[in-house]
Amino acid sequence: MTYTIEAHGLVKRYGARAALDGFDLTVPHGTVHGLLGPNGAGKTTAVRVLTTLLRPDEGTASVAGFDVARDGAEVRRHIGLVGQHAALDEVLSGRANLEMFGRLSHLRPKAAARRAGELLDRFGLADTGRKPVKAYSGGMRRRLDLAAGLILSPPVLFLDEPTTGLDPRGRAEVWAAVRALVADGTTVLLTTQYLEEADQLAHRISVVDRGRQVAEGTPEELKKTVGGDRVEIVVHDPADLPAAAALLGPDAETDPDTRRVSAPAPDRMATLTAVVHDLRAHGIAADDVAIRRPTLDEVFLHLTRSAA
Repeated sequence: MTYTIEAHGLVKRYGARAALDGFDLTVPHGTVHGLLGPNGAGKTTAVRVLTTLLRPDEGTASVAGFDVARDGAEVRRHIGLVGQHAALDEVLSGRANLEMFGRLSHLRPKAAARRAGELLDRFGLADTGRKPVKAYSGGMRRRLDLAAGLILSPPVLFLDEPTTGLDPRGRAEVWAAVRALVADGTTVLLTTQYLEEADQLAHRISVVDRGRQVAEGTPEELKKTVGGDRVEIVVHDPADLPAAAALLGPDAETDPDTRRVSAPAPDRMATLTAVVHDLRAHGIAADDVAIRRPTLDEVFLHLTRSAA
Protein backbone atom coordinates (compact mmCIF):
# COMPACT_ATOMS: atom_id res chain seq x y z
CA MET A 1 0.00 0.00 0.00
CA THR A 2 1.22 3.50 -0.86
CA TYR A 3 1.27 5.89 2.10
CA THR A 4 1.14 9.60 1.34
CA ILE A 5 1.72 10.59 4.98
CA GLU A 6 3.97 8.65 7.36
CA ALA A 7 5.18 9.41 10.87
CA HIS A 8 7.24 7.19 13.13
CA GLY A 9 8.09 7.89 16.75
CA LEU A 10 7.55 11.65 16.61
CA VAL A 11 8.42 13.51 19.79
CA LYS A 12 7.88 17.23 20.37
CA ARG A 13 8.56 18.73 23.77
CA TYR A 14 7.70 22.10 25.25
CA GLY A 15 9.89 22.27 28.30
CA ALA A 16 9.13 19.24 30.46
CA ARG A 17 5.85 18.51 28.66
CA ALA A 18 5.75 16.23 25.62
CA ALA A 19 3.04 17.36 23.21
CA LEU A 20 3.97 14.39 21.01
CA ASP A 21 5.38 11.32 22.74
CA GLY A 22 6.15 8.61 20.18
CA PHE A 23 3.42 9.54 17.69
CA ASP A 24 2.92 7.15 14.74
CA LEU A 25 0.72 7.61 11.66
CA THR A 26 0.26 6.15 8.18
CA VAL A 27 -2.24 7.59 5.68
CA PRO A 28 -2.90 5.81 2.35
CA HIS A 29 -3.12 7.79 -0.87
CA GLY A 30 -6.51 9.24 -1.79
CA THR A 31 -8.20 8.77 1.59
CA VAL A 32 -9.46 10.86 4.49
CA HIS A 33 -7.72 10.02 7.76
CA GLY A 34 -9.19 11.43 10.94
CA LEU A 35 -7.30 12.40 14.09
CA LEU A 36 -9.50 12.31 17.17
CA GLY A 37 -8.49 13.23 20.68
CA PRO A 38 -9.30 15.43 23.66
CA ASN A 39 -8.00 18.98 23.94
CA GLY A 40 -4.24 18.92 24.40
CA ALA A 41 -3.87 15.40 22.97
CA GLY A 42 -1.34 16.55 20.37
CA LYS A 43 -3.47 16.68 17.20
CA THR A 44 -2.59 20.23 16.19
CA THR A 45 1.07 19.73 17.11
CA ALA A 46 1.17 16.68 14.83
CA VAL A 47 -0.28 18.74 11.97
CA ARG A 48 2.26 21.51 12.56
CA VAL A 49 5.13 19.02 12.42
CA LEU A 50 3.80 17.34 9.28
CA THR A 51 3.34 20.71 7.55
CA THR A 52 6.91 21.82 8.52
CA LEU A 53 5.71 24.58 10.87
CA LEU A 54 7.48 22.80 13.75
CA ARG A 55 10.57 20.59 13.82
CA PRO A 56 10.25 17.35 15.79
CA ASP A 57 12.70 16.66 18.59
CA GLU A 58 12.80 12.97 17.70
CA GLY A 59 11.37 10.62 15.09
CA THR A 60 10.82 10.85 11.34
CA ALA A 61 7.97 11.88 9.08
CA SER A 62 7.35 12.21 5.36
CA VAL A 63 4.59 13.78 3.28
CA ALA A 64 4.15 13.04 -0.44
CA GLY A 65 7.47 11.20 -0.33
CA PHE A 66 9.48 14.08 1.16
CA ASP A 67 11.06 14.19 4.60
CA VAL A 68 9.55 17.01 6.67
CA ALA A 69 12.89 17.84 8.30
CA ARG A 70 15.24 17.62 5.30
CA ASP A 71 12.90 18.55 2.42
CA GLY A 72 10.67 21.21 3.95
CA ALA A 73 10.40 23.30 0.79
CA GLU A 74 9.28 20.29 -1.26
CA VAL A 75 6.74 19.29 1.39
CA ARG A 76 5.25 22.78 1.30
CA ARG A 77 4.96 22.62 -2.50
CA HIS A 78 2.83 19.48 -2.20
CA ILE A 79 0.43 20.41 0.59
CA GLY A 80 -2.44 22.71 1.43
CA LEU A 81 -3.25 23.71 5.01
CA VAL A 82 -6.58 24.96 6.32
CA GLY A 83 -6.31 25.96 9.97
CA GLN A 84 -8.93 26.29 12.68
CA HIS A 85 -9.69 29.91 11.75
CA ALA A 86 -10.38 31.21 8.26
CA ALA A 87 -7.38 33.18 6.93
CA LEU A 88 -9.36 35.53 4.71
CA ASP A 89 -9.50 39.27 4.14
CA GLU A 90 -12.98 40.39 5.18
CA VAL A 91 -13.02 43.48 2.96
CA LEU A 92 -11.91 41.80 -0.26
CA SER A 93 -14.31 39.74 -2.36
CA GLY A 94 -14.07 35.98 -2.51
CA ARG A 95 -12.51 36.18 -5.97
CA ALA A 96 -10.01 38.84 -4.88
CA ASN A 97 -8.98 36.70 -1.90
CA LEU A 98 -8.26 33.72 -4.13
CA GLU A 99 -6.36 35.84 -6.64
CA MET A 100 -4.30 37.28 -3.79
CA PHE A 101 -3.44 33.77 -2.55
CA GLY A 102 -2.53 32.82 -6.11
CA ARG A 103 -0.15 35.77 -6.44
CA LEU A 104 1.40 34.96 -3.04
CA SER A 105 1.95 31.45 -4.41
CA HIS A 106 3.90 32.95 -7.34
CA LEU A 107 1.20 32.50 -10.00
CA ARG A 108 1.15 35.12 -12.75
CA PRO A 109 -1.87 37.48 -12.69
CA LYS A 110 -3.75 35.71 -15.50
CA ALA A 111 -3.03 32.27 -14.02
CA ALA A 112 -4.17 33.45 -10.56
CA ALA A 113 -7.42 34.85 -12.00
CA ARG A 114 -8.06 31.67 -13.96
CA ARG A 115 -7.42 29.47 -10.91
CA ALA A 116 -9.67 31.67 -8.74
CA GLY A 117 -12.51 31.22 -11.23
CA GLU A 118 -12.00 27.44 -11.30
CA LEU A 119 -12.11 27.19 -7.51
CA LEU A 120 -15.16 29.43 -7.15
CA ASP A 121 -17.01 27.15 -9.57
CA ARG A 122 -15.77 24.01 -7.83
CA PHE A 123 -16.96 25.11 -4.40
CA GLY A 124 -20.29 26.56 -5.52
CA LEU A 125 -19.25 30.16 -4.90
CA ALA A 126 -19.30 31.53 -8.46
CA ASP A 127 -22.45 33.60 -7.83
CA THR A 128 -20.95 35.20 -4.71
CA GLY A 129 -17.37 35.66 -5.89
CA ARG A 130 -17.78 39.45 -6.22
CA LYS A 131 -19.24 39.91 -2.74
CA PRO A 132 -17.00 40.95 0.17
CA VAL A 133 -16.17 38.05 2.48
CA LYS A 134 -17.80 39.86 5.42
CA ALA A 135 -21.14 39.17 3.69
CA TYR A 136 -20.51 35.40 3.52
CA SER A 137 -22.15 32.84 5.80
CA GLY A 138 -19.96 30.62 8.00
CA GLY A 139 -20.21 27.70 5.59
CA MET A 140 -19.35 29.90 2.60
CA ARG A 141 -16.30 31.30 4.38
CA ARG A 142 -15.08 27.82 5.22
CA ARG A 143 -15.54 26.66 1.63
CA LEU A 144 -13.62 29.71 0.44
CA ASP A 145 -10.89 28.90 2.96
CA LEU A 146 -10.72 25.36 1.55
CA ALA A 147 -10.46 26.82 -1.93
CA ALA A 148 -7.56 29.05 -0.82
CA GLY A 149 -5.75 25.95 0.45
CA LEU A 150 -6.04 24.42 -3.02
CA ILE A 151 -4.64 27.28 -5.10
CA LEU A 152 -1.72 25.13 -6.27
CA SER A 153 -3.76 21.89 -6.56
CA PRO A 154 -1.81 20.14 -3.77
CA PRO A 155 -2.08 16.35 -3.59
CA VAL A 156 -2.24 16.51 0.23
CA LEU A 157 -4.59 18.68 2.29
CA PHE A 158 -4.43 19.20 6.05
CA LEU A 159 -7.69 20.28 7.70
CA ASP A 160 -7.36 21.32 11.34
CA GLU A 161 -10.88 21.33 12.85
CA PRO A 162 -12.40 22.78 9.67
CA THR A 163 -16.02 23.02 10.87
CA THR A 164 -15.56 24.45 14.36
CA GLY A 165 -18.34 26.94 15.05
CA LEU A 166 -20.41 26.10 11.96
CA ASP A 167 -24.10 25.27 12.08
CA PRO A 168 -25.31 21.91 10.66
CA ARG A 169 -25.90 23.37 7.19
CA GLY A 170 -22.40 24.90 7.08
CA ARG A 171 -20.84 21.63 8.23
CA ALA A 172 -22.71 19.70 5.55
CA GLU A 173 -21.42 22.13 2.90
CA VAL A 174 -17.83 21.61 4.01
CA TRP A 175 -18.29 17.82 4.15
CA ALA A 176 -19.55 17.81 0.57
CA ALA A 177 -16.52 19.84 -0.53
CA VAL A 178 -14.11 17.45 1.22
CA ARG A 179 -15.76 14.40 -0.37
CA ALA A 180 -15.41 16.00 -3.80
CA LEU A 181 -11.70 16.62 -3.22
CA VAL A 182 -11.05 13.03 -2.21
CA ALA A 183 -13.01 11.76 -5.21
CA ASP A 184 -10.48 13.65 -7.34
CA GLY A 185 -7.54 11.93 -5.61
CA THR A 186 -6.60 14.36 -2.83
CA THR A 187 -5.31 12.83 0.40
CA VAL A 188 -6.80 14.55 3.48
CA LEU A 189 -5.66 14.53 7.11
CA LEU A 190 -8.51 15.80 9.25
CA THR A 191 -8.38 16.75 12.92
CA THR A 192 -11.76 17.19 14.55
CA GLN A 193 -13.58 17.11 17.86
CA TYR A 194 -16.89 16.32 16.13
CA LEU A 195 -17.12 12.54 16.21
CA GLU A 196 -20.00 12.57 13.75
CA GLU A 197 -17.71 14.39 11.33
CA ALA A 198 -15.05 11.68 11.56
CA ASP A 199 -17.73 9.00 11.16
CA GLN A 200 -19.08 10.73 8.05
CA LEU A 201 -15.79 11.54 6.31
CA ALA A 202 -12.90 9.39 7.47
CA HIS A 203 -11.90 6.12 5.86
CA ARG A 204 -9.69 5.43 8.87
CA ILE A 205 -9.31 7.12 12.25
CA SER A 206 -6.47 7.45 14.74
CA VAL A 207 -7.43 8.14 18.34
CA VAL A 208 -4.73 10.29 19.95
CA ASP A 209 -4.21 10.84 23.66
CA ARG A 210 -1.24 12.34 25.52
CA GLY A 211 0.81 12.69 22.38
CA ARG A 212 0.53 9.18 21.01
CA GLN A 213 -1.83 7.02 19.01
CA VAL A 214 -3.89 4.76 21.28
CA ALA A 215 -6.04 3.12 18.57
CA GLU A 216 -6.41 3.09 14.79
CA GLY A 217 -8.87 1.59 12.35
CA THR A 218 -12.00 2.16 10.31
CA PRO A 219 -14.97 3.69 12.17
CA GLU A 220 -16.63 0.26 12.25
CA GLU A 221 -13.49 -1.46 13.54
CA LEU A 222 -13.16 1.08 16.34
CA LYS A 223 -16.81 0.71 17.30
CA LYS A 224 -16.31 -3.03 17.73
CA THR A 225 -13.67 -2.37 20.40
CA VAL A 226 -16.42 -1.35 22.83
CA GLY A 227 -18.72 -4.25 21.96
CA GLY A 228 -20.98 -5.32 19.14
CA ASP A 229 -24.60 -4.58 18.37
CA ARG A 230 -27.12 -4.45 21.20
CA VAL A 231 -30.88 -4.75 21.27
CA GLU A 232 -32.62 -2.08 23.34
CA ILE A 233 -36.16 -2.03 24.69
CA VAL A 234 -37.84 1.00 26.25
CA VAL A 235 -40.81 -0.37 28.19
CA HIS A 236 -43.97 1.67 28.61
CA ASP A 237 -44.50 0.63 32.24
CA PRO A 238 -41.44 0.63 34.55
CA ALA A 239 -42.95 -2.37 36.35
CA ASP A 240 -42.26 -4.44 33.21
CA LEU A 241 -38.48 -3.89 33.34
CA PRO A 242 -37.70 -7.17 35.19
CA ALA A 243 -39.86 -9.20 32.80
CA ALA A 244 -38.27 -7.54 29.75
CA ALA A 245 -34.80 -8.17 31.15
CA ALA A 246 -35.69 -11.85 31.67
CA LEU A 247 -36.60 -12.11 27.98
CA LEU A 248 -33.14 -10.85 26.98
CA GLY A 249 -31.26 -13.33 29.14
CA PRO A 250 -28.51 -13.16 31.77
CA ASP A 251 -26.47 -10.47 29.98
CA ALA A 252 -29.31 -7.93 30.05
CA GLU A 253 -28.62 -4.50 31.54
CA THR A 254 -31.38 -2.27 32.87
CA ASP A 255 -31.66 1.48 33.40
CA PRO A 256 -34.71 2.31 35.53
CA ASP A 257 -34.36 6.06 34.93
CA THR A 258 -34.93 5.67 31.17
CA ARG A 259 -37.07 2.49 31.40
CA ARG A 260 -34.48 0.87 29.15
CA VAL A 261 -33.14 -2.69 29.03
CA SER A 262 -30.46 -3.87 26.63
CA ALA A 263 -28.44 -6.97 25.76
CA PRO A 264 -25.94 -8.15 23.12
CA ALA A 265 -27.43 -8.89 19.69
CA PRO A 266 -25.01 -11.14 17.77
CA ASP A 267 -27.55 -11.66 14.96
CA ARG A 268 -29.23 -8.29 14.35
CA MET A 269 -32.39 -9.22 12.50
CA ALA A 270 -32.99 -12.57 14.19
CA THR A 271 -32.63 -10.99 17.62
CA LEU A 272 -34.93 -8.09 16.79
CA THR A 273 -37.63 -10.39 15.37
CA ALA A 274 -37.46 -12.70 18.39
CA VAL A 275 -37.62 -9.82 20.88
CA VAL A 276 -40.71 -8.27 19.24
CA HIS A 277 -42.42 -11.66 19.20
CA ASP A 278 -41.59 -12.36 22.86
CA LEU A 279 -42.77 -8.94 24.00
CA ARG A 280 -46.15 -9.50 22.35
CA ALA A 281 -46.40 -13.04 23.69
CA HIS A 282 -45.82 -11.83 27.27
CA GLY A 283 -48.02 -8.77 26.97
CA ILE A 284 -45.22 -6.27 27.58
CA ALA A 285 -45.89 -2.86 26.01
CA ALA A 286 -42.82 -1.11 24.60
CA ASP A 287 -42.37 2.49 23.51
CA ASP A 288 -39.34 1.54 21.41
CA VAL A 289 -37.46 -1.55 20.28
CA ALA A 290 -34.24 -1.14 18.29
CA ILE A 291 -30.85 -2.54 17.40
CA ARG A 292 -28.15 -0.05 18.31
CA ARG A 293 -24.53 0.00 17.26
CA PRO A 294 -21.83 1.60 19.42
CA THR A 295 -21.06 5.19 18.52
CA LEU A 296 -17.70 6.89 18.05
CA ASP A 297 -18.53 8.91 21.15
CA GLU A 298 -18.45 5.69 23.18
CA VAL A 299 -15.23 4.61 21.47
CA PHE A 300 -13.64 8.00 22.17
CA LEU A 301 -14.60 7.98 25.86
CA HIS A 302 -13.59 4.34 26.30
CA LEU A 303 -10.17 4.68 24.68
CA THR A 304 -9.14 8.03 26.12
CA ARG A 305 -10.35 6.99 29.58
CA SER A 306 -8.31 3.77 29.28
CA ALA A 307 -5.23 5.69 28.19
CA ALA A 308 -5.56 8.10 31.07
